[in-house]
Amino acid sequence: MYTDPISDYLTRLRNAILANHRVVEIPASNLKKEITKILFDQGYILSYKFDDSSNQGTIKIALKYNKETKEPVIKKLERISKPGLRKYSGSTELPRILNGLGIAIVSTSHGVMTDKQARRENVGGEVLCYVY
Repeated sequence: MYTDPISDYLTRLRNAILANHRVVEIPASNLKKEITKILFDQGYILSYKFDDSSNQGTIKIALKYNKETKEPVIKKLERISKPGLRKYSGSTELPRILNGLGIAIVSTSHGVMTDKQARRENVGGEVLCYVY
């Protein structure tokens, strides 16, 4: 059993990218579903499908690669706030990833969103991870 489901989610994505898999299957939760939707909306993954046939359900994610160079679109997935050390930021101190080219996924009181959306809505929260 793992104690940090978000780290497990990011590690499964990272391992699938390193192995050049097209699809990765991950156990589902509401937070993982929200993160998956953000990754799709920002163009980091090709598509996703939520399968609720089993008790917990799964998320099937189709990974996105560059057509010419066959390199993955996601260069790095980095967990920031961990169970042993939570990282919170106010709306004015939210990090800018690669000077705005990457995203930080933030869990706020208004739901899970990117750092840009959180700045626009003027809310802070727990910085879950960086993606670029």
